[in-house]
Amino acid sequence: MKSSHTAAATFATADDSSLIAYGGLAAGVRLAERCGLPGLVRDRVRLAGAANGAGTAPDAKVMSLVAGMLAGADSIDDVDVLRHGAMSRAFAGIRAPSTLGTFLRAFTWGHVRQLESAARVFTANLVRHCGLLPGAGQMIFLDIDSKVKPVHGYAKQGAAFGYTRQRGLHFQIVTASTPVSAPVVVASRLRKGSAGSAKGAAHLIAEAVNAVRAMGAMGQIIVRGDSAFCSHKTVAACRRLGVRFSFTIAQRKKVRTAVAAIDEAAWTAIKYTDAVFDADEQRWVSDAEVAETGYTAFAGKPKKYHVTARLLVRRVKRLGQAHVPDGQGELFAAHRFHAVFTDTALGLVEAEATHRRHAIVEQVFADLEDSALGHLPSGKFTANAAWLTLAALTHNLTRALGALASTFHAKARTGTLRRHLIAVPARLTTGARTLTWHFPDRWPWLEALENLWTGVGHRLRT
Repeated sequence: MKSSHTAAATFATADDSSLIAYGGLAAGVRLAERCGLPGLVRDRVRLAGAANGAGTAPDAKVMSLVAGMLAGADSIDDVDVLRHGAMSRAFAGIRAPSTLGTFLRAFTWGHVRQLESAARVFTANLVRHCGLLPGAGQMIFLDIDSKVKPVHGYAKQGAAFGYTRQRGLHFQIVTASTPVSAPVVVASRLRKGSAGSAKGAAHLIAEAVNAVRAMGAMGQIIVRGDSAFCSHKTVAACRRLGVRFSFTIAQRKKVRTAVAAIDEAAWTAIKYTDAVFDADEQRWVSDAEVAETGYTAFAGKPKKYHVTARLLVRRVKRLGQAHVPDGQGELFAAHRFHAVFTDTALGLVEAEATHRRHAIVEQVFADLEDSALGHLPSGKFTANAAWLTLAALTHNLTRALGALASTFHAKARTGTLRRHLIAVPARLTTGARTLTWHFPDRWPWLEALENLWTGVGHRLRT
């Protein structure tokens, strides 16, 4: 590929008021409207008494923020991407970034909770309208995890040093997925940077379980998490809600004793479909062995919190002695052990493999940070909490657009969806009281774009 003209014969001018850089926004905005987002925000988010008119037209402001995030905005100023070319002809009520910043800064914690309520109902509508969670009638996984988002500057409310030793804000998310679907975010919460990973986890799990049940998911719910979330509070919440749990458990002395008591004949060899990278050993692992035993957890707590369930153990051979933990003795010198505390009814091999798929939540973190969570843009904590809620909402909306487009796009990364389906240049023309969007000829993903266009109720010219 090379230039077709010399630099001296190449010119540029910004004078075409009929162009739009993000033609796929038409489908995104239409789908949000069909699933009731503007009405939900109008009914539930009420910033009464906010100064400078910040509380007026919350539906238009939320829709502007969501549209900007669909286009890849990761800061309030980036939402200005909506004000170019023919955008004002294609969409009504676009708000300026300064207006949107004032709106977000007017949020209190109560308003954030109102926005979360609207987002939960909207996500339920998306799931039903677009079939986002196929197979939810049999089994659905809720994966909880947290991440410290580094921030810079001293004006960020709530920013502090946490376990990562970086100054930041700490957020939790819970995603819902099935064995055949990509994950969607069903609950999120922003906390101060020094908050522990599991702080508030039991409450967030309860919100997530209620959310997926409101979506009509009738299958078995399994809550998965790493060892930070294996506590008497989260397990008690799962039992109270009538759902199963599967948590990695820290290898304290009682766990190591239980592992050491497993008979050598009880180990079953397994082979990973894809090799797993062992960070401590700095190598790829493709073979391992699994076994299980009974275990009573939280014995040091009051008796009502004692839980007896399955302890699944996976072991892989060590190559060297450099990473043998102190106090693990000869038993742990030959193998690395990974323990999971669970009450699922799945077979041993399937239950252990199912727990490992908890790593799917890392895909959501990567997608969010490749989109609206590139930054937490405000100095005010509650404004950033509202931004997190809108980022999760937009992630789900993007997933829904992919589900309507094609089988491939139903599981694609959100960055891929943005490039294929949203960042599509378009020219607008009017005639006979109609608005026609002209997309590029031979667009590589034109068939998926056409599926999406018709899926949200638009018509195609033939």
